[in-house]
Amino acid sequence: MNGLRIQLSGERLAFNPGEELAGSVTWSGEPGPRSLELRLFWFTRGKGIEDVGLIENLNFEQPLPQESRSFRLKLPEAPYSCLGTLVSVIWALELIAYPSKAVTRQEIMVGPGRKAVKLGTVATERVSGLSVRFGK
Repeated sequence: MNGLRIQLSGERLAFNPGEELAGSVTWSGEPGPRSLELRLFWFTRGKGIEDVGLIENLNFEQPLPQESRSFRLKLPEAPYSCLGTLVSVIWALELIAYPSKAVTRQEIMVGPGRKAVKLGTVATERVSGLSVRFGK
């Protein structure tokens, strides 16, 4: 399986919470997949333990070796895409072909005004030998 693709309607990559996400998935290759799965999820990236939240998955059964199918998903109200120095919350769509487990991913942004929330920096001050953190 060498040709997996996720195409979003209007080529948009930024969305408001609660908005509909529409597009199509395309695949090609010999031998063809037995099934495909499209996942909508968020994950954290950065320091510490990574977290993942699966929102929805769509299964495409009995696919032809080369095909395109459309999809529609409703985005939840939270969490927002966040970009920070220590941690970020990233939204993505992932298309997986089975049994090969070939995969392609498309990252998207979900937030108010179709923008990610930018997390502030953390200032550290020394007070009598103690390290104190203040958010900026």
